[in-house]
Amino acid sequence: MRRRVLLVFGGDSSEHEVSCLTAGSVLRALDRDRFDVTCVGIAKGGRWVAVDEAVVRSYRIVDDTLPTVEGSLSDAVLIRTVSGADVARVDGDTLVDRTPVDVAFALLHGPFGEDGTIQGLFEMMGVRYVGAGVLSSAVCQDKGAMKQQFAVHDLPTGPYVIVTDAQWTADPDACLSRIGTLAAPWFVKPARGGSSMGITRVTSTQDLPAAIAEARDFDPNVIVEQGIMGAREIECAVLGSLDGPPVASLPGEIDVHTESRFYDFATKYLPDQPVTLDIPADLPDAVIECVRELAVRAFVALGVEGLARVDTFVFPDGTVILNELNTMPGFTSTSMYPKLWEAAGVAYTELVTRLLDLALARPLGLR
Repeated sequence: MRRRVLLVFGGDSSEHEVSCLTAGSVLRALDRDRFDVTCVGIAKGGRWVAVDEAVVRSYRIVDDTLPTVEGSLSDAVLIRTVSGADVARVDGDTLVDRTPVDVAFALLHGPFGEDGTIQGLFEMMGVRYVGAGVLSSAVCQDKGAMKQQFAVHDLPTGPYVIVTDAQWTADPDACLSRIGTLAAPWFVKPARGGSSMGITRVTSTQDLPAAIAEARDFDPNVIVEQGIMGAREIECAVLGSLDGPPVASLPGEIDVHTESRFYDFATKYLPDQPVTLDIPADLPDAVIECVRELAVRAFVALGVEGLARVDTFVFPDGTVILNELNTMPGFTSTSMYPKLWEAAGVAYTELVTRLLDLALARPLGLR
C-alpha cells in the first residue's frame, strides 16, 4: 500500500523561494511505487494553498529567477480526525479532495517552518513528520540558543555575542561594547535566519550599526560571531537510523573561488557560480573521524531526529570546532547534504525514502 505524503513548502520567511526549489527536487525524486503525494504551499503572508503536483514538479531556477507559491490558489486546510489528519482544498463553502495524511515532509527553511512551529502543529494534529521535533528545531534555528546548548554539552564552538531586540533598543552602545570584546572580523547574522540572508562581514566598528540594522530586517535578535581565521569550513551530513545510532557521512568542503570567499545566497543557489563542492574533503583520516564524531555528538546532544547538516571549522593543527547545525539543510538535488550522501552511495531518491521511513516509524505523542 502506498503511503500518502504531505509536502509543505514555501513559507512566510526570507527562504521562501529556496523552499520551493527544494519541493520541486523532492517531488521529482519521490518513489511513486511507495508514495502518493499532496502538495500544499504556504504563500508569502502565510496562507496555505493547494498546489497542483505538476506545478511543483516544474519548480526550477529560470533566468536566475526562483519559483514562488502563487497566493491566488485555493485555500488548503489540515483537519484533525479520529485516526490522524486529513488535508483538503477549500472550494467556496465546501471542502473537496479531502485525503488522509500518513506523513508530512515540511520542506521549510527558516522561521515559521524549521523552528518548531509547524512541528508543533503536526504533533497537535496527530501527523508524523520528517525531521527534528519541536524543541530541537527551535533551539537549532536560534543560533544563540544553539551555541549555548553546545556549551552545556561541552561541544566546542567559536566566540560570539547575542544582541536581543530589547538590548539593542535599550542601549546600542553597550551592545557595541560587548561586540568589541570579539576580535575582528565579525559576522553579523539574524539569530534565526538562514541561506546567508541578512549576513554581513564587518571589519570596522563604524560599520557595525549598519550591519546590525541589516540583520534586524530579518530578525529582531542578532548574533555576532568572531571570524574564525585560518580555518577551513567543513560540512558533515548526519542521518538517523531505524535500528541504531545516527550515522555521519564523510565530510565535504565548499570551495568559493572569489576574493571574499563568502558563500552567499547567489553562490549557494544560482547556476554557474564560482564554487565547487569537494567530497570528500581533503583531510587526514584522523581529522575526518573527528569531524564525523563531533557531528554525531552534536546531533545527539541537541535531540535532533531524522537529518542534520553539521558545519564545522577545521584548523591547520587538526582542531575541530562547531559552527552550527541545520535541522532542515538545503535539500535540492545539488545541495551539500544530498551530495554528501550521494558520495556515500545513497542516491537522492533513496535518501528521501529513508527520511520518510524514519518519520513513519516515529511514535505519536510525547517522546
